[in-house]
Amino acid sequence: MGLPSHDEQPNSKVKAMKFFGSSGIRNVVDREFLQLMFEVGLAVGDSYSSAVIGCDTRTSSDAVKYAFLSGLLYAGTPAFDAGLVPTPTLAYAARNFDAGAMVTASHNPPQYNGIKLVNPDGSAFDSAQRDKIERALSAKSFKVSFWEKMAKWTAYPGAVEKHTERIISDFPGKLRIKVVVDCGGGAASVITPHLLTRLGCDVVALNCQPSGNFPREIEPLPENLGDLMQTVVNEKANLGVAHDGDADRLAVIDDKGRFVPGDKLIALFSSQIKVKKVVTTIDASMLIDELGFQVIRTRVGDAFVSDKLRGKAEASQEFGAEPSGCFIFPRISLCPDGIYAAARIVQIASERSISSLIDQIPSYPVLRGSIPGDKAAMKKIEELLRTEAGQLTTIDGLRLAFNDGWLLIRPSGTEPKIRITAEAKTEARAKELYNMGLEAIQRGLKKLERAKT
Repeated sequence: MGLPSHDEQPNSKVKAMKFFGSSGIRNVVDREFLQLMFEVGLAVGDSYSSAVIGCDTRTSSDAVKYAFLSGLLYAGTPAFDAGLVPTPTLAYAARNFDAGAMVTASHNPPQYNGIKLVNPDGSAFDSAQRDKIERALSAKSFKVSFWEKMAKWTAYPGAVEKHTERIISDFPGKLRIKVVVDCGGGAASVITPHLLTRLGCDVVALNCQPSGNFPREIEPLPENLGDLMQTVVNEKANLGVAHDGDADRLAVIDDKGRFVPGDKLIALFSSQIKVKKVVTTIDASMLIDELGFQVIRTRVGDAFVSDKLRGKAEASQEFGAEPSGCFIFPRISLCPDGIYAAARIVQIASERSISSLIDQIPSYPVLRGSIPGDKAAMKKIEELLRTEAGQLTTIDGLRLAFNDGWLLIRPSGTEPKIRITAEAKTEARAKELYNMGLEAIQRGLKKLERAKT
């Protein structure tokens, strides 16, 4: 494909293709993906006067980073390279620039990579910003500079230290507990073990050497953290913490070697930091509502949580989170910050055992499943659910809420499936709600088939 001319502009009449998911652009890295990253750099450079860029430990990260940088410089936008950093560290650095770009595929397998674009406040690019870039990419039309006006690349050292110092400023006392840290070979390896050591912890490092091949499955799910759980028990540690590839997520293992569910962590953080408002996703547990906070629910995806937190004056009274392990502390940044969350959970564990705190938080039965189906059936399913007595919301799929539980039906964003989640105060009620959802999906699919014929 030829390079764009100097005066080409995005054609607003061209229908934009979908490139962005809820957390940026991701795919298996190949020649086409590197070309796309070059073009994303051109599109970003057309709208932003400066950008800082960082990357995780993936073997393809340098190639993807320099492809993006080349487009950025060709568009005439100065680029500042922070090197190997976690996503929250890059987002914190972005406050000094017009935009930030993080090369990462987060918790995806090592053959994937991607790019996440952030604003100076750390929030991910919103829908309007993404749409503008997608229109430019679809039209294959970009504004670029003549050779004498191409921009320069500059190293930006010190991003990790600045992020570390900002976190330490919130924890003045020594936190003298034993912590096992599992970075999974990801970007957190360059900050979390050192940060917790400086906070006074006795740190046992596990998988804390940067590696693009990832010594464990990189998503910090309980089935991937067996070594961490066992090490916490063997070392008689107070706590275990784990990150995904770019450290925007945190998983916690308590002092008994048990995985702490994300919903309980949301409740624990919200209570311990004494916030008034919690912004969380449509699939988070109802236990958060029962703790007395003002709860605002968004679509699934940390970008939507950040968007609800933008521009608020009372940042110290607000907290954002997803059950997947994304925790947003607006005083620092609107980016999910697994590093700051690690320091905060250590501070909590230094005062009282995490197991005792977690055991005080109620657990409600949750059932999850899926059924093959066309998302076009969602309208038919909605018609059926509106006949039920619960409160129906449609901000992301269909959520039907009752006093004793809720049902969520959402089309998968990656597969031809419709997903079902049901939570209730009893196992029997959860099954009842789940079966209600299953029946609604099946009937909706049949109605769609009849409409097609």
